[in-house]
Amino acid sequence: MTATPPIHFPPEWAEQSAVLIAWPHGEGEFSPWLADVEASYESIALAIAKRERLIIACRDEALQQHVTKKLSTKLDSISFAVIPYDLEWVRDTAPLTVEVGQGPKLLDFRFNSWGNKYEHGNDARLAKNLYDTRVLGKTPMESVDFVLEGGSLETDGEGTLLTTARCLLNPNRNPSFSQAQIEDQLKNFFGLNRVLWLYHGHTEGDDTDAHVDTLARFCSTGTICYTTSDNPQDAIYAGLKAMENELQALKTTDGKPYKLVPLPVPEPIFSEEGDRLPATYANFLIINGAVLVPLYDDPADAYAFCRLSELFPDRDIIGIPSTPLIRQYGSIHCMTMQFPKSVNAG
Repeated sequence: MTATPPIHFPPEWAEQSAVLIAWPHGEGEFSPWLADVEASYESIALAIAKRERLIIACRDEALQQHVTKKLSTKLDSISFAVIPYDLEWVRDTAPLTVEVGQGPKLLDFRFNSWGNKYEHGNDARLAKNLYDTRVLGKTPMESVDFVLEGGSLETDGEGTLLTTARCLLNPNRNPSFSQAQIEDQLKNFFGLNRVLWLYHGHTEGDDTDAHVDTLARFCSTGTICYTTSDNPQDAIYAGLKAMENELQALKTTDGKPYKLVPLPVPEPIFSEEGDRLPATYANFLIINGAVLVPLYDDPADAYAFCRLSELFPDRDIIGIPSTPLIRQYGSIHCMTMQFPKSVNAG
């Protein structure tokens, strides 16, 4: 009897072949702030295209032509995919990549717009539409009948997954599954040895039900940076403090405490309607040779930039103005999806 080959879920810091983004447009949710949003997208796109393949989804050929003019200096490193999408948050709609004995495999999980909060017909089909363009080469893809979003998962690349109960155990995702069943599913999908759960912590304005990529991120197998507040009067202070206590109790696979690096939230940023927006520094993106860090024109920007420089000494740390992005409740990590080197993208 032939043994089943192991499954590997690569960490974000592993070498990548490409990063995907979906370009904002004038008829989308970003339209009131489109110029500023496009400026942030352009900075992100150029930083990525300088270091690896950039795949840009465009809703039509006119948008592709518009983007081509903006990014004309880096077109040799850019591939386009003209496909429909409802929102630009490809972290949660693009396929996730695992590596098996035969090579890489894409997993297309069900997307229900964070618990049926928004229209999502196009986003639910984004992975399939992207696959059909062959921009990810001949990498095979498997459809999985389980609701899951990329922003809800953090892997150390060695069999440990970090996630939040507020999201994965929410009845608006997979209501017929118990926590034990969800753990079993994750272990089977991603070849995991264990799942670490955070039961506390969220950011106001977050419509993902506390995706872990706004709260706590692996920076190496033994290091986790995390969102915190130093203001006891802040509405999110108590939850983040409880999350900090949970993180302090976690152990690495060899039984040691994790090195924990706090990233304080910036001062509250509000929408035009007076609602707080979910600004955190944990929503950074690791790419080949660099880390793209959200900045919010806040004194805490410099602190976050410095801490992440220390955590990634061999990578360029690139600050990206991200206040325009959080107008629609996400930031750099939410709007991107990386593919490991094993995926022949382009």
